[in-house]
Amino acid sequence: MTGSASPSAFHITIEPSGREFDVAAGETILAAGIAQGINLPYGCKDGACGSCKCKKLSGSVSHGAHQSKALSEAEEAQGFVLTCCASPMSDVVLESRQVTLEGAFAIKKMPVRVKLLEKKSHDVFRLLLQMPANEVFAYHAGQYIEFLLQGGARRSYSMASAPHLISQGLELHIRHMPGGKFTDHVFATMKERDILRIEGPFGSFYLREDSAKPILLLASGTGFAPVKAIIEHLQFKGIKRPVTLYWGGRRPADLYMDDWVKTKLAEMPELRYVPVVSAALPEDNWHGRTGFVHRAVLQDLPDLSGYQVYACGAPIVVDSARADYLAAGLPEDEFYADAFTSEADKVDQTTTATA
Repeated sequence: MTGSASPSAFHITIEPSGREFDVAAGETILAAGIAQGINLPYGCKDGACGSCKCKKLSGSVSHGAHQSKALSEAEEAQGFVLTCCASPMSDVVLESRQVTLEGAFAIKKMPVRVKLLEKKSHDVFRLLLQMPANEVFAYHAGQYIEFLLQGGARRSYSMASAPHLISQGLELHIRHMPGGKFTDHVFATMKERDILRIEGPFGSFYLREDSAKPILLLASGTGFAPVKAIIEHLQFKGIKRPVTLYWGGRRPADLYMDDWVKTKLAEMPELRYVPVVSAALPEDNWHGRTGFVHRAVLQDLPDLSGYQVYACGAPIVVDSARADYLAAGLPEDEFYADAFTSEADKVDQTTTATA
């Protein structure tokens, strides 16, 4: 959307793509951008993960509540903003190299039927959703959907299957969070043929196919879900870029689809797999890599200047990887991330001053 700003709206320009849109008074930059088909990067949409952070080149914004780990006072002083909780106070020019000329896929709400519930570990279910026969649901491998729950609550989960497999059902990996409004239902009372409501696709975590760089996939726990979709997409499209998956868990059982990955190794010569366990017990009989998964990457590849990284999982893993990988030479615009923020992660909100 283009046009001159009015007293009740401000004009946003994204560089270097030149995309433009208007934001109404009190509306966040991200919400307005999504509504107008501007594919701004984002993750949690709650000021908790920092995925939507970008540089403000000119103008002023007012930030709503957010976590300091997502945007520190020092970063704000340097001109960075979180578009998910920033409302413009003037016309604003932002820099975001993740925004392209390609329009985002249409965001849809629809009912889905539970097609399969399969327990993959003590705390992970593989959920397969049957889509409506009369609906076309297009998305990028790596994006996520939101479940629409009673009372207006929402829960976000990454899609674990590539778009070309949609006819077989939409795959999700659900980790049990004891006391969780949605996951308690999944693990205790959900059954096949139940009807749920979803909305999506959301998120800017997906493969950038316009690069020839080798790919590093970093996953912790169920952060493997969108990574699995990306691997399936790479295979389907015949993309032969070198790909290395580093998948970490506390114990070997947390690598709940290890056999699936090993099957793909036999089918994809360009794929390499490094499983990493941080807290194995003697009875696990683990003889593989140990320690923190993001550090295993640096042990193998101390210079990341020629790579493209896709990181997904616990916020502490994603945040640590971002800082350490940039220090190891990774270009900032080659780090794509989706931090899995739980409702508990979102509670610790801090309000900062207007920038």
